[in-house]
Amino acid sequence: MKLRMRLALMTVAVAVPVALCMGWLHVASQVRALESALSEYALAHMLSGGRERCEASPEDWSIVPPPSRPGGGGDRGPPPKPRGRPHGPRPPPGSRLYAYDTQLSAHNPSAPALDASLAEAMREGKALASRASAFGVDAPREVLIRMPWGTGPCAFALVRWPGRFNTEERPTVPFPHEYWLIPTGIALAGVLFALGPVVRRLRQLTGEVRTFVRSAYQGSITQQGNDEISELARAFGDAGREVRAQMDLKEKREQTLRSFLENTTHDVMIPLTVLQGHLAELQQHAAAGTPVETSVVAAASQEAHYMAALIHNLGAAARLEAGEPSVQRVPVNLNALVERCVGRHRPIARQQGVQLDYAVPDPPVSLTGDDTLIEQAVSNVIYNAVRYNARGGHVAVVLEREPGPAFRLRVLDDGPGIPEGELSHLVERRVRGDAARTRGPGGHGLGLNIAWKVAVLHGWSLQLGRSEYGGLQVDFLGERSSEPAPGAERAEAPAPRPPSA
Repeated sequence: MKLRMRLALMTVAVAVPVALCMGWLHVASQVRALESALSEYALAHMLSGGRERCEASPEDWSIVPPPSRPGGGGDRGPPPKPRGRPHGPRPPPGSRLYAYDTQLSAHNPSAPALDASLAEAMREGKALASRASAFGVDAPREVLIRMPWGTGPCAFALVRWPGRFNTEERPTVPFPHEYWLIPTGIALAGVLFALGPVVRRLRQLTGEVRTFVRSAYQGSITQQGNDEISELARAFGDAGREVRAQMDLKEKREQTLRSFLENTTHDVMIPLTVLQGHLAELQQHAAAGTPVETSVVAAASQEAHYMAALIHNLGAAARLEAGEPSVQRVPVNLNALVERCVGRHRPIARQQGVQLDYAVPDPPVSLTGDDTLIEQAVSNVIYNAVRYNARGGHVAVVLEREPGPAFRLRVLDDGPGIPEGELSHLVERRVRGDAARTRGPGGHGLGLNIAWKVAVLHGWSLQLGRSEYGGLQVDFLGERSSEPAPGAERAEAPAPRPPSA
């Protein structure tokens, strides 16, 4: 149902009872006016000589006015009793007047018996009582009036009024049309007139919302004001912006997923092809029964480690690029984290012929952050230092407490190093130094980029420079937490051996 029709029906539902109430009040006031007129007629007639005539001949006294004739008319009593002819005020047309004594009995046998409700009202001391056969001013009515003298055969007077119209010719209409039809029509017209601008604004809002949806929630809704329609427009706008933000986030995640798949396909295929070649060579040696070269096994193991690091880095890169600032803020024992990273890379370092050492302070360094991301970042830096170092080289991981609540985590090596002009670009994705390109053409250039993003997420700084032993030095600088990380104890670690030039 349309809003206009709904409000119109509601208006009718409210206006009709109001009109009926107004009509009832109008009819009630007319009834009271009629009763007052009949009472005044009876009292005036009795005071103008009717009392004397009634008391003189109560057994045949009554006032029956003659029927009206065109151009004349008058009141008359019963035909055989001319003395019953009234003298005084003209009675209402068709009315009859009868007298009753103090016992509410009529001496005139033609007088009607009083209704019980009228007699009871007089016994209760009321001055006037009325009874009608139907509701409305046109209905036949009896009005019983107490006379001021209150004694004798004419102590009460009854006025019988037959009604304004003959009910056989014209039925009684208690509520005239003008008392309910006109107010209802005026109210309905007023509501429809006032509702026009509301419906027009709603239609405009509907059009704007449809355009807003077709444009993929770009733009805005222009409805202004402080009423409910404006609040609805603002709610649509807020909902559209939220949907747009969710769509942008979804699109960004889909783009990240596509980028992740592309990176995975591109970066995994090279080491996978190399690994397949090494495995095919090992299979040939096994089939021929010839000894397996240790270098081939070492190379295959190195490629497998490289692929594992690559998969971890691609996953971390996808998570960071998806704009997931939901870093897991948990207590982290940095001493234990360094020990895990060093222990994970020592087998790789042995195969590379690189010595890997570390040193951590006592008591342990505690901080709050994402344990998984921090460990991935530290592992990337250590892996790069081991992978791109020369056989016989050294890598040291040193965790230190700085003055105040700060800490410094250094990863330094004595490898080929990076030229000064390239250091500022190493944290960019898919950027590697010239030495890295020479020694590992299959590198994916994600490690330092991930380390830098993890440092930024935790409010740290990442510094790259030339180490005192000629290689690369990467420093994580951040703040410790005041509470120690629970559930981890520092293991005894050897002092780092200074890398030899």
